[in-house]
Amino acid sequence: MSIDAKIVKALRDKTGAGMMDCKKALLETEGNLDKAIDHLRKTGIAKAEKKGERTAKEGLVFSYIHQGGRLGVLVELNCETDFVAKTEGFSDLAHSLAMQIAATNPLSIRREGIHDDVLNREKEIFADQAKESGKPENIIEKIVDGRVEKFYAESCLLEQQFIKDPDRKVADLVTEAVATLGENIVVNRFVRYAIGESTLNGQPQ
Repeated sequence: MSIDAKIVKALRDKTGAGMMDCKKALLETEGNLDKAIDHLRKTGIAKAEKKGERTAKEGLVFSYIHQGGRLGVLVELNCETDFVAKTEGFSDLAHSLAMQIAATNPLSIRREGIHDDVLNREKEIFADQAKESGKPENIIEKIVDGRVEKFYAESCLLEQQFIKDPDRKVADLVTEAVATLGENIVVNRFVRYAIGESTLNGQPQ
């Protein structure tokens, strides 16, 4: 099957993947652009998982200012080499993360960073709400577990829906960048400043 070079270029522009990878994906999907994008994402995740154990000690601190100077975000994004840290793709990822933090004010990067007292307070609230609504004791625990998962999805940066594309999680952005740039990438920390308040990784200071 012959693949038009224009379609290969279009796929490369949309995904940032290499020309050969784009061509292989289009051959695998019989020239279907949308299916080829999905194919690259799936194979990219597999490649990204292999890179996830490598040390990321380079990177950048990216700043984002919004609302006429009334809201700002600093995010530290790490990679393996200074070369990748200077690429447009890496800066684009940092910018997307900073915009996400500005818009959603997450409590933490990942669920392990949520303080125990915060999580326990949320569980108590969820349990009390379930009891007040008359739910049987034997299903209250399941209701609480479900609401805790939703809490994580709303409060942890990497588990949030991406504001520009709700079908993708923020973690997917990082995974796709790892596959495209070829290095392990780690969101290390962030600070979100708004007039009258300050948070570090979402936790009040």
